[in-house]
Amino acid sequence: MAREGRVVIAGVATHWGSELARALARSPGVGQIIGIDTSEPEVDLGRTEFVEADIRNPVISRLLPTLEPDVVVHCGIVGYPEKGRPSRALHDINVIGTLQLLAACEKVKNLKALVVRGSAAIYGSSPSAPAFFTEDMARQFPLETRFQRDIGELEGYFDNFARRHPSITCTMLRFQTEIGAGLDNPLTRYLSLPVVPTQMGWDPRLQPLHAADATGALTAATLNPVRGAVNVAPDGAISLSRLLRLAGKPAIGVPPVLSGLLLSRVGSMVGSGDMENDGQLLLRYGRGCDNRRLREDVGYELAFDAEGAARDFVAKKSASSPLAAGRVFPAPHPGSPVRSVK
Repeated sequence: MAREGRVVIAGVATHWGSELARALARSPGVGQIIGIDTSEPEVDLGRTEFVEADIRNPVISRLLPTLEPDVVVHCGIVGYPEKGRPSRALHDINVIGTLQLLAACEKVKNLKALVVRGSAAIYGSSPSAPAFFTEDMARQFPLETRFQRDIGELEGYFDNFARRHPSITCTMLRFQTEIGAGLDNPLTRYLSLPVVPTQMGWDPRLQPLHAADATGALTAATLNPVRGAVNVAPDGAISLSRLLRLAGKPAIGVPPVLSGLLLSRVGSMVGSGDMENDGQLLLRYGRGCDNRRLREDVGYELAFDAEGAARDFVAKKSASSPLAAGRVFPAPHPGSPVRSVK
């Protein structure tokens, strides 16, 4: 990224959008930082300017060019239902929102880079899958769930945009599932259940990505974008059974005939609307991703491997008091300047 470049973050009110804004504010060579979302962030973003706008609204095509970004980072892709983003709205947020944002980027003069915080769900989870997917293996296996199909569709729009605009460096980051004592997502809630249901006869290999590495990789790709897809995953993998032993969690094996029904119930408990589909496949077959491009091309060195991320999560959860369990984010702060665009 050019020195003193201007960065616009779409989806700045999400956890990862806010973390990116805070990291960029500490990075030399970053000029103005502008965040866009439908609601104001819950944390203090320091010098980041907030603009209230919905990327699903065609008005974004008029707004974005006026901000004159050098780099646009899309952090607004949502992997599971959450407050203000219910299950029925995920397709519109992920696919329609991405399509509208890409249309707006086409109207930005001198845009240098577009970075999208996507998902490794594009690879799916399959018994015939390789131990570690490389970036060129996307779409070699069926997209079986709603979220996978949404990711495939939005990546198709992204690829078309990149082909039409070769002067813009377009980076698609495919994140594995994040883990961290301060995170509130379906994986951390699943691991926090008093008794954890597993699928009898299966012990999947997982790649939990430490929260610090998730932010670090996103920041590194924003500062040094590369063309094409990049897997964001830790070294190695850890079996679900070992992860549960580290966490000291008793597991109960569920026969395959009942696993769909049970995981549907678990999905309701942990806030994952597609747990019966995405979760059932991941917790049966697992998924591994090769991270060579992240290291060699983006230049990011991971602080934690898969087991190290799991150990750190367990240690910090164990050290925290019961009152500290759950969502651990800084208190809301009204310090960021705000512009509202209706």
